[in-house]
Amino acid sequence: MPSTTVTVGSAVGLHARPASIIAEAAAEADANVTLAVDGEDPVDAGSALLIMTLGAEKGTQVTVTADDDAAVAKIAELVAADLDAE
Repeated sequence: MPSTTVTVGSAVGLHARPASIIAEAAAEADANVTLAVDGEDPVDAGSALLIMTLGAEKGTQVTVTADDDAAVAKIAELVAADLDAE
């Protein structure tokens, strides 16, 4: 299963706004997408609430995994972006 590890780019981490944007994109993907931080179980990237439970702050390494390379790339791009700046 394709995966990549990226650094959280949002200034205050994966809180409500970035989590919502990521969850919306994951829900639109035609693949099962998960996010995980080291030592923790992966969570469904289609759920903003579950994304927020990761407690991922700016600079945290997050592993994005999906059944599809394009979905991994899209979600990884969002995790790495400063979604608070938009």
